[in-house]
Amino acid sequence: MALNLRIIFVITILLSLNSSHSLPTPQQQPPPPPSASLSTACNGVFLSYTHTTGYPIPPTNPANQAYRFESTVTILNNGLNELKSWRVFVGFQHNELLVFATNVVLADVTSSLPAFVGNGTVFAGLPETDLKSAVETARDWTQMEVQIRLVGNYVMHICCIKDSSFRSKITAENEFLPRQDGDITIMYDVMRSYETDYWAQVSISNHNTLRRLDNWKLSGEWMRDEFIYGMKGAYPYVVDTSDCIFGRQGQFYKDMDFSAALNCERRPTIIDLPPTRANDTNLGRVPFCCRNGTILPPNMDPSKSKSIFQMQVYKMPPDLNKSELIPPQKWKIIGGTPNPDNQYQCGPPVRVSPSTFPDSSGLPTESRSIASWQVVCNITRPKQTRPRCCVSFSAFFNDSAIPCSTCACGCNNIPSQTCSAIEPALLLPPYALLIPFENRTVEAVEWAEIKRLSVPNPLPCGDNCGVRINWHLLSDYRGGWTARITLLNWGETDLADWFAAVQLDNAGPGFEQVYSFNGTTLAGSNNTIFLQGISDFNNLAAEKDDANPRKHPRVPGYQQSVILFTKKTTPNINVARGDGFPTKVIFNGDECALPAVLPSSSGGKIMTATTVLVSLATALAPLLMQ
Repeated sequence: MALNLRIIFVITILLSLNSSHSLPTPQQQPPPPPSASLSTACNGVFLSYTHTTGYPIPPTNPANQAYRFESTVTILNNGLNELKSWRVFVGFQHNELLVFATNVVLADVTSSLPAFVGNGTVFAGLPETDLKSAVETARDWTQMEVQIRLVGNYVMHICCIKDSSFRSKITAENEFLPRQDGDITIMYDVMRSYETDYWAQVSISNHNTLRRLDNWKLSGEWMRDEFIYGMKGAYPYVVDTSDCIFGRQGQFYKDMDFSAALNCERRPTIIDLPPTRANDTNLGRVPFCCRNGTILPPNMDPSKSKSIFQMQVYKMPPDLNKSELIPPQKWKIIGGTPNPDNQYQCGPPVRVSPSTFPDSSGLPTESRSIASWQVVCNITRPKQTRPRCCVSFSAFFNDSAIPCSTCACGCNNIPSQTCSAIEPALLLPPYALLIPFENRTVEAVEWAEIKRLSVPNPLPCGDNCGVRINWHLLSDYRGGWTARITLLNWGETDLADWFAAVQLDNAGPGFEQVYSFNGTTLAGSNNTIFLQGISDFNNLAAEKDDANPRKHPRVPGYQQSVILFTKKTTPNINVARGDGFPTKVIFNGDECALPAVLPSSSGGKIMTATTVLVSLATALAPLLMQ
């Protein structure tokens, strides 16, 4: 492997935390560590970083020489309170490669070691995640301190003092950290525990009102050679037990039939099951399972905003104890299609209070998990991500429609392409919005000639979007106004359980009613309208052939509705001058590209609302008859 770095860090973590709560006798009291003399003046958390040694390693390269480097990071809790789920940031800055670490994980890296940490990294304790105080352990260093060994030629240390104004949410009645909010939360609940194995229930919950997951894939990393023996409600993406057969697991569980096990990968990937498996005796019968990996926003349907599965996990020595329970680390979840760019950054699992569940027998009681951990994931979209949908504008006062922008969803960077990626899209007659881009060149050129507009050579490229949304300003009167939204699916796949959100910065508070969709004002906002299909009509069909494919081009799947607004709460808006057009549109979690200009009443034929309705009704007639 080619390495482009200045320093290689080899990290050894020495962590010895006694899980017993009994206080040591004076004869058992271990000697103070070397850090004790430096830390005596610190009444908080003492941190030190000491470089001890280092030397160059092959290959020889004076301009970019690699080094083996060893150091020690010490974390000592001299405060009054227990330090729960501790994490420490080490500010590496020379393209370091972290090769080895024991008893800790990198909390901000999802890949396995070795890992590049040149921008700094966060360490989290594993398997012991907490550092007790001197007060509760009678200064037992083994429970107060952790050492992370590294290398070097200088020493730095710092004392972190608790903010006196900070009030912890941990009470005497609750020894666990509070649960946190996030776009996605994952609960890892141990439901049954035995000496060698346990059953865990994994719950994935979506809390983002404008995001969804389709065909989700979930992965985590086993840190103690665990393996998955059985599952219900989901399944490994790869069924493979060869790592067990040829590894430590096969040597320890000599009598186990590994052909019945499911996965022995260090980092398995889990996928959801199809709905046909929901009532399967062996694989299904888990609440909220088996939906092809679809998790909707909670405001659409709370019962469809989560996925749950169960798995049987086998452990390895020295963890053969009912109470030795360690969840996977470095969780990662991918949203899948249709929005694979919706990536999520997940934090480390944090021990929280046991989850409660309704009694499975139907009694009016609750049962608790044996132990619970929470993983919080937040969406992080890559920069310059191409949209997958676009918006066109039209209005009753202008007979030209402004189509989706040129290359709104990207263009192929092919020098030989016969269209321009920089010329603005040509104005269209409204009916042409229902014609595939490759079939409407004649309509676009003829319309430009009628309107005496210039026609560039080469012509503008298409928008290349699978979903196009037309926002048409339908009417504007003294007490209110109306708009019509039309969804057009030019893709090859039906879009089930679709949703859209329309943001109108100034006119949004006047929203009153939507006629053919379910529509509400988005919770926590007064300017965003959340739209979804009504029951049994929430499937946006794919593009298909016309009834007479020899004479007519393919037609999109479409749905449309009129939206009614009042001006009682927004008396000063100017609908025609911009307030009646969206400033942001989201479809199925993706933000759509908007046109750069708005329809204008100057220089164009003024059309009445009735004229526009007749034009679109004529264009839609062939679709309605199919």
